[in-house]
Amino acid sequence: QVPLKPGRSLMDWIRLTKSGKDLTGLKGRLIEVTEDELAKHNKKEDCWICIRGFVYNVTPYMEYHPGGEDELMKAAGADGTDLFDQVHRWVNYESMLKECLVGRMAVKPVAAPKEISSTLSEEKKHLNGMLPEKKALGASAKDLTPSYDWFQTDSLITIVIYTKQKDMNADLVIVDCQDKRLRGEIILGDHSYLVEVDLYHAVQEDMAVNIAEKVGKVEIILKKKDNIHWKMLGQPLESHNTLSKRMDRGLFYRKCELVSKTEVTHDTRLFCLMLPKSTHLHVPTGQHVYLKQIIAGTEVVKPYTPVLPFLPLDFKEPPCHDGACIYLMIKIYSCGLFTQALDHLQIGDYISVSNPEGNFKKSQVRTSEDLFLLAAGTGFTPMVKLLNFALTEVSCLRTVKLIFFNKTEDDILWRNQLEQLALRDERFEVQFILSQPTKDWVGKQGKISSSLLSEFVKRSRKDSKVLICICGPTPFTEQGVQYLKDLGYSQEEIHTFTA
Repeated sequence: QVPLKPGRSLMDWIRLTKSGKDLTGLKGRLIEVTEDELAKHNKKEDCWICIRGFVYNVTPYMEYHPGGEDELMKAAGADGTDLFDQVHRWVNYESMLKECLVGRMAVKPVAAPKEISSTLSEEKKHLNGMLPEKKALGASAKDLTPSYDWFQTDSLITIVIYTKQKDMNADLVIVDCQDKRLRGEIILGDHSYLVEVDLYHAVQEDMAVNIAEKVGKVEIILKKKDNIHWKMLGQPLESHNTLSKRMDRGLFYRKCELVSKTEVTHDTRLFCLMLPKSTHLHVPTGQHVYLKQIIAGTEVVKPYTPVLPFLPLDFKEPPCHDGACIYLMIKIYSCGLFTQALDHLQIGDYISVSNPEGNFKKSQVRTSEDLFLLAAGTGFTPMVKLLNFALTEVSCLRTVKLIFFNKTEDDILWRNQLEQLALRDERFEVQFILSQPTKDWVGKQGKISSSLLSEFVKRSRKDSKVLICICGPTPFTEQGVQYLKDLGYSQEEIHTFTA
């Protein structure tokens, strides 16, 4: 993110889009845009970008873009869909840029199909069933695609998904049942399998999900509202019974109730959001969710990484049992449109929460001997679950060190808990570094630098396996990665958390 000029906030942008000003330069006309035409508009003062077949004039948006003008210019006069998906997949650009819509891309003429060769290749013969099964090379994709079935009793409907995966677990299964619409998603690496139907009859709110991890079988058990015989499960929706890339699925949201809000520091709160009874969702370690709010008629979305209700020191029961609540530690900015709206939510209000996303894998920690966590401010949030996982489940770890950068002592999140944890577990060490300390501060001070990192990030032995996780504002993360590489750490040993 880059600092925006005064008068260039998200709220200022929303006001401009509602002012009636012509933001496309086409006086409200929509046109069909050819590739040649799109390519002509590739300068800052005249910049068109195509996203998913729609062309936007983003020139007026340049100064309002949190990522800066340079980021937008990467797709100037071109198709920016892939770039957008990598960086901003969660942003509702249709809502944000609706007043900048120039029109659709012109459809390219499709070349006439070539004549089909009369000599079928071996592969085609096999596909057409002209070769015996034994000659097939490897298992076809169909053999690995999950399948589902359903059955009923007088009071229950059970949907069984056969994932064909041996290491299924609760993190990989997301189920929502809202207003007779059932959606069950199974995560399979970077793909997902979806069962999505409008149910034939109404069901009760509470639902059970059973996972047979070894055989990869998932059962979704629904209670019928009326004890009547169902002739069918329901009406299949468009993506029902499909296996496709997760990136292509689009984000799915459910409304969660705010059940508590507690102060962590002078400007940071811990929000507890309760999932609906008819949702089964676990956010895996190192992954984030998106919150969606309608602000001044525009859909605004922001990513946050769930934390635990506290660092497990005293092993008290959390207020809500595991899987029922999502805890988010959020810094409230005095001029932040989104966080101000969040802070004004009352207990009992609802907010939309997406499915989890992220590319962190626990296996990266399981094989490490030294784990270093570099966090700045609320960049601490991905480290919470990671710390807990590392110290409770990874036996090969020798050292776990958190190097936590903040401006002042008052900004340090969960300082007391972190110090307690360091006393309880000899493998864990925490180092606080302040950039604006008071005279009384006796600890380290400064900003992230090569000398600070060389002092604190050291292998426990010459060839020990290291994982360094880093999270904070973009400049902090980028500088940190560069310093670590200068100190001889490889890209494989560094994981950056970005959302």
